[in-house]
Amino acid sequence: MTGVIKFTSNRVWRTYPGGKLLDAIENKDTPQDSHFPEDWIGSTVQANNVGREHIAEGLTMVINDAGEQVSFKSLLLNNPDYYLGECQGRTRQIDDIPLVKYLDSATRLHFQVHPSSEFAQQRLGAPRGKTEAYVILAVRDDVEEPYIYAGFQHPPSREQLRRWIERQDISSIESCFERIPVKPGDVFLLPGGRPHALGEGLLMLEIMEPSDLAVRFEFERCGYVIPQAARFMNRDIETALDVFDFSAVTGEKIDQEFRCKPSEITRRDGNILDCLIGPQHTGCFTVKRALVNTPFSRQESECFFGIVTEGEGAIKIADQVISLKQWDRFFCPAGESHFEYLTENAMTVLECYPGGADITG
Repeated sequence: MTGVIKFTSNRVWRTYPGGKLLDAIENKDTPQDSHFPEDWIGSTVQANNVGREHIAEGLTMVINDAGEQVSFKSLLLNNPDYYLGECQGRTRQIDDIPLVKYLDSATRLHFQVHPSSEFAQQRLGAPRGKTEAYVILAVRDDVEEPYIYAGFQHPPSREQLRRWIERQDISSIESCFERIPVKPGDVFLLPGGRPHALGEGLLMLEIMEPSDLAVRFEFERCGYVIPQAARFMNRDIETALDVFDFSAVTGEKIDQEFRCKPSEITRRDGNILDCLIGPQHTGCFTVKRALVNTPFSRQESECFFGIVTEGEGAIKIADQVISLKQWDRFFCPAGESHFEYLTENAMTVLECYPGGADITG
């Protein structure tokens, strides 16, 4: 199986409600919020849902050349040189490619924090932590002041936070944060260790290290109580507290640490290629944005996930032309380094690469 791979929806159960906008994207008759607020795009990660272990959630399925349904992960592993390419003289590993999601929240998410890669490797025996990034795509009409919480603006002591978590004193926990305003087009990077929560009514593209590790230190939202084993990664509260970065992020430091401003890579024939998240921000993944107005010939040495956030058009590789409409998502293998975007009007494509990808285009 060669060439570009388009994905169908891959909705995943989560502890919080949402997904009405994803239902609309999928043209369902009666879009509604549920506990399936996320769509995992080209996922090689199985969701860690305590109590639902019998359901293989998270892994993206595709149809191979024999007409069989197989996991996208197994497809990559069968031909890693072609699909994943090389990095620093070695074939890339599955854990090198990011986990990419649509996320559509109907409520403020639980307060949580994710481990850094170093913590995950040293303390959890896991290859990756969960540094993550958000590209805000839309805000629900009934949300007047969209926001996120990111990092402690008013850090508690470790002992205070332990007491508040044990008592579930959410008002005291929330007082440690200030709302950070967001709007469509904003890009944020949340390093592992920074506590956070996403505000209600946000549709975003979430890009992260390929893991589902989380310390959820708020145990109940919208009537659902998180099981004990799912709160602290099945560890104790002391291990959970070790994950936190308690340093304050205030004033101008908020934008300096969390907001990512686009930088132009190239401008050609009315087309623009921007870097949204690059190696100056993190080594975990790279995100580019292609603003396509005319045929846009490209050459990339890395595999990437493509997500059409505006407009429609096509991607052409050799004799293969694959149509693309808004919200479509696809994977371009490393072995297909030459490709061309086509559009009759305009199209915007977000491209999510492994860390260390070349910032050219």
